[in-house]
Amino acid sequence: MSNAAAFAATLQVRDTCLCLHAQRAARALARRFDEAFRPLGITSGQYSLLHSLNRPAPPTLGQVAEVLAMDRSTVTANLKPLERRGLAAVAVDPDDRRGRRAALTDAGRNLLARATPIWVEEHARVEQELKADPERLRDDLRRLGRSAAPTPG
Repeated sequence: MSNAAAFAATLQVRDTCLCLHAQRAARALARRFDEAFRPLGITSGQYSLLHSLNRPAPPTLGQVAEVLAMDRSTVTANLKPLERRGLAAVAVDPDDRRGRRAALTDAGRNLLARATPIWVEEHARVEQELKADPERLRDDLRRLGRSAAPTPG
């Protein structure tokens, strides 16, 4: 492939690649929410992780990984700063001693309660800026997420 053809392919990817545009949008949204959450000392990823723990019973790390579309080792690594801050606690799963369950602490629940109104406000601003129907966009993204999910095997 000539340099000109290779560069033409690069321009085509830059201008049309759905994956690239989704990644760029995800990074921009994350930065935006990171800035909104900065006064609370958390990132958008930590906010999502805290919410994934907000359940009546502590979830397994596998359940958290599934909600966040991460592998368990990434969830474990991302929980560590929250544990150090006393926002989350990880314990041995009483039903399966090989596994771990994670839970919000009282401090984590309090922080989540303070962060949620920030999320509501910023999320409303983002939806207002969208030219597409936000519900349709969510549906399309969910459908793509399900089709890309690994099949159990």
